[in-house]
Amino acid sequence: MFATWPIVGKLALQTIPSLALVGFRVTGAALSLLILTRIRGRLQRIKRDDWPLLIVSSLLGLILNQWLFVKGLSLTTAINATLLSTTIPASTFLIGMVLHTERGSWRRLLGLVIAAAGVFYLIGPGKTEFSSHTRVGDLLIVSNSFCYGAYIAVSKDLVKRYDALSVITWIFVVGCIATAPVGAFSLLHTTLRTVSLGVWIEILYIVLLPTAASYFLNAWALASVPPSTVAVYIYLQPLIAFAVAPLILGETVSRHAIVASLMVFAGVMVVTRRTGRVVRTIAEHPEAFGD
Repeated sequence: MFATWPIVGKLALQTIPSLALVGFRVTGAALSLLILTRIRGRLQRIKRDDWPLLIVSSLLGLILNQWLFVKGLSLTTAINATLLSTTIPASTFLIGMVLHTERGSWRRLLGLVIAAAGVFYLIGPGKTEFSSHTRVGDLLIVSNSFCYGAYIAVSKDLVKRYDALSVITWIFVVGCIATAPVGAFSLLHTTLRTVSLGVWIEILYIVLLPTAASYFLNAWALASVPPSTVAVYIYLQPLIAFAVAPLILGETVSRHAIVASLMVFAGVMVVTRRTGRVVRTIAEHPEAFGD
């Protein structure tokens, strides 16, 4: 379901402004998660001392994450956005090294270099017309990945103290406070009466499936399978996007993009191979992916 978000989001962005789409997604997901936690009776109250950390986590993992991703998606292709999102594990590890929560090694550093080379090959100067037209959007998607990595680093304590579903819900509630007004303001020049039923269905799909349902299913899956199994979903997204985006959006999977994807995959796999702490953290925090 996460892999379909860039594709369906790209369709919705043809009619809805990017900031408005973020507002719809975050607000809708916040309401859905509140209803879910109410039904399950699992919403924990956050202690006053933990609110600053929660706000920072929401800022990095949801507000900036979503704004950067959706704006980037409006300026690039769904295939590029999905491919570049696979740099999240490497970004998380790099930020972990800076914050001294992860140990560095030559093998991991080599993986980072390989992944970075793949990203540069896709968005760097002197390349094809495909990458020159999408370069700004691609850079925003990469920035989104680094925001998510920073979120992982600062939110570990919250997940240790509270259950994952409660943390997800509160992060969305805080994010809603920031994104809903901005999204509403961006709609001032949009006549909602002219928005077709198909677009509203796309927005409803984004809210219910790639957002609320995916977060709940990830939390549920962690109770049944090893975290490393859940983390594998990150690497499946480009495969799904490569198959679906040409059919729905008419996007072309160029040889340039395929070579870049192989380089990124190779680098990410080198970094995350046998790095149990990083993989577990990513798997335990899929809820904030831009994803």
